[in-house]
Amino acid sequence: MSESLLLEVNHLSVGLHTEAGYKKAIKDISFRINSGETLVLLGESGSGKTMTALAINQLLPAVAGYSSQSQVNFKHEDLLSLSEVQMRKYRGNKIGMIFQEPMSSLNPVFTIGQQIGESYKKHTQLTSKAIKAKVLSLLDAVGIPAAKKRMNDYPHQLSGGMKQRVMIAMALAQDPQLLIADEATTALDVTTQYQVLQLLKTLQKNSNMSMLFITHDLGVAAEIAHRVAVMYNGHIIENSNKENFFNKPLHPYSQRLFDVLPDIDKRDRLLKAIPGTVPPITDTLVGCPFANRCDQAWEICHKIFPKLTKVNEHKVACHLYTTDHVPTSIQHDKQTVLKKNKSSGTILSIENVKIFYPIRSGILQRKVGEVKAVDDVSFILKKSQTLALVGESGCGKSTLGKSLLQLVDSTAGCVNYQGRNILQGKNSIQLRRDIQMIFQDPYASLDPKKTIFQSISEGMKIHGLSNKQTLLSEVDRLLDSVGILKDYKYRYPHEFSGGQRQRICIARALAVKPKIIICDEPTSGLDVSIQAQILNLLKNLQSTYELSFLFITHDISVVSYLADEVAVMYLGKIVEQGSVYQLLEDPKHPYTKILLSAVLRAKKEQKTPAKLTGEQPSPIEPPTGCYFHPRCPKAMAQCKKEYPKKAQFGENHWAACHLY
Repeated sequence: MSESLLLEVNHLSVGLHTEAGYKKAIKDISFRINSGETLVLLGESGSGKTMTALAINQLLPAVAGYSSQSQVNFKHEDLLSLSEVQMRKYRGNKIGMIFQEPMSSLNPVFTIGQQIGESYKKHTQLTSKAIKAKVLSLLDAVGIPAAKKRMNDYPHQLSGGMKQRVMIAMALAQDPQLLIADEATTALDVTTQYQVLQLLKTLQKNSNMSMLFITHDLGVAAEIAHRVAVMYNGHIIENSNKENFFNKPLHPYSQRLFDVLPDIDKRDRLLKAIPGTVPPITDTLVGCPFANRCDQAWEICHKIFPKLTKVNEHKVACHLYTTDHVPTSIQHDKQTVLKKNKSSGTILSIENVKIFYPIRSGILQRKVGEVKAVDDVSFILKKSQTLALVGESGCGKSTLGKSLLQLVDSTAGCVNYQGRNILQGKNSIQLRRDIQMIFQDPYASLDPKKTIFQSISEGMKIHGLSNKQTLLSEVDRLLDSVGILKDYKYRYPHEFSGGQRQRICIARALAVKPKIIICDEPTSGLDVSIQAQILNLLKNLQSTYELSFLFITHDISVVSYLADEVAVMYLGKIVEQGSVYQLLEDPKHPYTKILLSAVLRAKKEQKTPAKLTGEQPSPIEPPTGCYFHPRCPKAMAQCKKEYPKKAQFGENHWAACHLY
């Protein structure tokens, strides 16, 4: 890694002109990035990370403005002094950027080849043939299979991981000296996430490229960082090299970020969640912005903002390191030990469920094929227990969950609940009450025209669970149980953060007193502190009301903390199932082993995962034999011929693999 300075940000302050006046959002931050170095900007949503990235590239909205002291020096050229026309020579050419959401950043009406080639048309004099060759080379470099064919595809024809790779290819088209990656791996599967990070590290090594990598994921930061800067409320509150930060974080906020990480060793107790929420970056707070949530705060913390002070190899903004006076008593949160609910039998039995979608073509719309979304799946859900359904995006997890509520029609199989197959005929009102669902996107699943009170009380009215006199107090009780102030009940969904909206969805599901809740990626993409609050809430509710959860996710750390049993799904089939300890400590199926080895850990040594080649096959034409054999490092001739039978390893542990 070269030590030559590439980017130097000095006293960067950005304000927003709002109806309430001028509000500072980025507050006097400074950092440096050397050639070949990766600085990770770490922090929760709303801390100012993305605005910092946009400020460097002069991409801020019209309502924003820089302070007169702000400087962004790129190779000693102050970017903030350049005109819009001059900045265009830097954007994409010398400074590449990967935006957070690839689907909204890619133009749906142009092929990916056209979109990647646009940079060459703008900055070079290359012919169309030469541009096409460059685009093909880039797609190969970022690991897009069948690049020649794929370059003519539109964004909607690609998986999430492939769209993210296309965004990387676009950002790297002109061999930029600095790459800004804004949450480039958020909500990706663990295998895809690991592949994307290794790709970026390889490209960096080959070209000595520098990176500003924005994330809220500590595991991702541990994998890719050389240095880490922690942001909170528009301030940088800690800055250190990776080794020092992960071995001994100094700021109380940084320490609490590690405390809230879910882990199998914390299963019997609630996580030490950070109380409260991140204050909006436009809030002008007196003193340390973290003081109201800090268990080590004392008088001075509420009065004076601490300066960034050097402590050994760290820089930290905390009064604990700027004065000899130490608070006499620090109130640490006590960890709540949960009572263990013992299962008292099966509450839901899924047997040989198939969900196939017909593919029709021609004027007469004849059936020419079918999409095998869920293919012969069986498992049982026990009372007061959590079964986690894990696997890559597109494997059929969410489709299966929705089918249990008849939101998706099943082709075959049965789901037994209280002695009847709930997939046949219309479900009774009682069944709708007993089985509820928390959807992946809390904003899309709440009616934007209804207040929170209306959304939560609707189910209670339908099922006759409350009268007019008790409805108000019952909604207040539910909001209190999920940590939302009852005074907020007449607000609308857009007035809440993502984590708060997810809590409201949980309150709505609980309102009808269900026995089973299907949780579809309820913590996907959430900050670790909000995730901890949601997981604590689910743990508490299960312990109190003896609920059963079918928890759909691709986050293995969440599985290790919450699940009692785990089923691993691949291309519509379950390939391995067992207790959480059996599956995480002694996995049998090659796919399960690859999934687990690709999990990024914040404070544990990262094992090099077995290589997972190619993309998940299409459910329209699944491979012959074992569906996983085209990507399996241990595939044999037999794997290509027939689908393997179950091999039993214990009372509840089995895997479908020819190795056994």
